[in-house]
Amino acid sequence: MPDFPASDFPAGGVPPQPQPNDGSRRSFMKQAGGILGLALAPPLVAQAERLTAYSKTVEGVTALQLKINGTVRTIQAEPRVTLLDALREYMDLTGTKKGCDHGQCGACTVHVDGRRINSCLTLAVMQQGKEITTIEGLAKGDELHPMQEAFLKHDGFQCGYCTPGQIMSGVACVKEGHAGSDDQTREWMSGNLCRCGAYPNIVAAVREVAGKA
Repeated sequence: MPDFPASDFPAGGVPPQPQPNDGSRRSFMKQAGGILGLALAPPLVAQAERLTAYSKTVEGVTALQLKINGTVRTIQAEPRVTLLDALREYMDLTGTKKGCDHGQCGACTVHVDGRRINSCLTLAVMQQGKEITTIEGLAKGDELHPMQEAFLKHDGFQCGYCTPGQIMSGVACVKEGHAGSDDQTREWMSGNLCRCGAYPNIVAAVREVAGKA
């Protein structure tokens, strides 16, 4: 479709081309678009190249290397596999529990580079090259972690299903300096739910470890 009315065409039928300095809105948009394109082209190209390279490594079933509790393990999995499923289904590390699978109960809490995360909300492929610690890696041989001992001492578990996530979150809570009081501890542990209602015991365990830190 022509951009101009036919009556504006010269005798040869060729529509007039707006000049760069004619001051019209159309010329301004063309100039602005060209400048913007030049300004953005290198980053966009670089980003596209990165995305292309990344897609090649995660397409279909591929080898994923995860450093779990100090040991690098390789699994064959699709990029859509969550870290939680990679731990439980591919590595048989069933200490990390699957609760709600929506990041709402905290049963799947693990540490990645020292920070607690819900493993059901992250993809395994995204955690390659990072230090991942699960409940299985908390104790040193037969020596329990102080938080595990405190949970036993204060009976911070009943059915035990949420306990691994509670302990992992409790360890991080103390490390973060968020266990200075009972109220603060409850606030920073609020992402971990306990159906049995062992919250007072859990708070007592976390507070005891915080007091020794």
